[in-house]
Amino acid sequence: MRFTLIDRICDIQTGVSITAVKAVSLAEEYLEDHFPRFPVMPGVLMLESMYQASALLLHRTEGFCHSTILLKEAYNVKYAGFVQPGQTLVVHSKLLSLDDRNATFQAKGKVGRQTAVSGKLVLERFNVADRDPDRKAWDGYARQQIRRWFDGLHQPT
Repeated sequence: MRFTLIDRICDIQTGVSITAVKAVSLAEEYLEDHFPRFPVMPGVLMLESMYQASALLLHRTEGFCHSTILLKEAYNVKYAGFVQPGQTLVVHSKLLSLDDRNATFQAKGKVGRQTAVSGKLVLERFNVADRDPDRKAWDGYARQQIRRWFDGLHQPT
């Protein structure tokens, strides 16, 4: 099962920052168990939303040239509020640095004016063929799927 925790890209400045949203609905499967009498988006999924937004910015910044972007490290992650059904988590991520292998972001998620989650994320990027040449075809497929996902989320006006 794959959780897509970004519903729309509101703004993107390639190489700089991204703003994206996740509208939490009572229909989200994970809310059945987290928690039945007080349904809230789990903290780890709030962190995943920040990672996904950051990865989308990185993909766009580098022209979708890597098939794989992983969350390598998360620093100073702070949770300061809940995201309940009917609320929208607005994620903003700013690219701080980029080297040959890693990219560092400062990200936060807000509900209204209140910060619900924040932290610094380090993402590692690569192509699978760099580690396993027999899997080169998978890289092309993955990049195509990521591009489709991005295009579906980013509808500039």
